Amino acid sequence: MLKNLLLVALGGGAGSAIRFLFSIWFRHQSFPLATLLVNIIGSFIIGLVIAVSLRNSSFDANWRLLLATGVCGGFTTFSAFSAEGLQLLQQQRFGIFAMYVCGSIILGLLATWLGFSFMK
Repeated sequence: MLKNLLLVALGGGAGSAIRFLFSIWFRHQSFPLATLLVNIIGSFIIGLVIAVSLRNSSFDANWRLLLATGVCGGFTTFSAFSAEGLQLLQQQRFGIFAMYVCGSIILGLLATWLGFSFMK
């Protein structure tokens, strides 16, 4: 358990640092390009990691924890959201998928607005 926690923490730290670099590199954009790129790249990477881990039995679970949970989790939580959404679609759980996507977006925006409003 401690080993798993350390792998996730190490990957999360790396992912967060890379995300910070993206925010510096793209800070002068009128469009939130850094966040968009981070979300797309993170979703792509987590898709790669999941596919490799499912197709290759020798792909160590530690690598999946480090890369998918750690790096992608620190880089962007959108990648986890995308992976879970894809899983629901693959399971043909379309109603749950719609509720998950709409709920995540709408409730996430509402929660952000509420948190912002409380601090005004």
